[in-house]
Amino acid sequence: MSKLTLRAAISKGLEEALSSDENVFLLGEDIGEYGGAYAVTKGLLDKFGEKRVRDMPIAESVIAGTAIGSSMVGLRPIVEIMTINFTLLAMDQIVNHGAKIRHMSNGQLSAPFILRTVTGGGGGLAATHSQSLEGWYANVPGLIVVTPSNPYDALGLLRSCLESRDPVIYVEHCLLYSEIAEVPEEYYTVPVGKSVVCREGKDVTIVTYSAMVRVCLEAADELSKYGIEAEVIDLRSLRPLDTETSAKSLMKTGRAVVVEENWKTGGFGAEISSSLHENAFDFIESPIIRIAAEEVPIPYSRNLESNVIPDSSKVVNKIKAMFEI
Repeated sequence: MSKLTLRAAISKGLEEALSSDENVFLLGEDIGEYGGAYAVTKGLLDKFGEKRVRDMPIAESVIAGTAIGSSMVGLRPIVEIMTINFTLLAMDQIVNHGAKIRHMSNGQLSAPFILRTVTGGGGGLAATHSQSLEGWYANVPGLIVVTPSNPYDALGLLRSCLESRDPVIYVEHCLLYSEIAEVPEEYYTVPVGKSVVCREGKDVTIVTYSAMVRVCLEAADELSKYGIEAEVIDLRSLRPLDTETSAKSLMKTGRAVVVEENWKTGGFGAEISSSLHENAFDFIESPIIRIAAEEVPIPYSRNLESNVIPDSSKVVNKIKAMFEI
């Protein structure tokens, strides 16, 4: 085992892919000499050259279109778009072309590319750079949406995504790049569409993903001081969505809380909550609680931003109220 940051784990996966498959190439803004907005691609240009690590113009639709077209003829592009907010400029390409080409062509064509992008707030980057829009893409058949929360999953999921025949939206949270965890030296993969129990408990199930996993684990530790043992589940991917693991946990605990960084109205937490009702209704002892961001554009001010995005104290207080503590 070796300890890697999430940034290093993704970089390792990219280097592996470039080394093992000559059809793999990277493209995005400032991914070459600059090394990427979050330094994930640092050093790859020197090792693989401009043909394999391609700096692109500030034109997200062009970047996504290039990935779709090249993947349709046998290449395996891995795109970096600086933030998920900028993918809105490429949404037509991603949703109307990449996601649908295999189905509309009856399998004659496919667009197996990976689009890496950064989600979430907490970095003081203001309203147009701090949104959590991964749930939008999870609504689209033909796309795969993964949301790693730690270095082990980041590398294992990236390896699995390279085997996909459909486009993958690989969502990295801006605050997780420095997270450190043990990663096996030997090759392994993490299956797409399979959630994991991060912490076992018997009193309440907390279902979450991405950076909120860390928040919920902190909350679970605090709740244990009050005699409440929370089971924390990391979804790891939003499409395909694993409902079985969360439902089994709810059948055991009888109570559930869904935590996401996105806004509650129209948020992906509603899908999770609905799936729990559909699969474990007879075991529910109290209403499922949804915790999400406040219904405002994410503020630039750090003080205001910290009050908008859910933190562990908010999760703790909501669950204590559930148990009337």
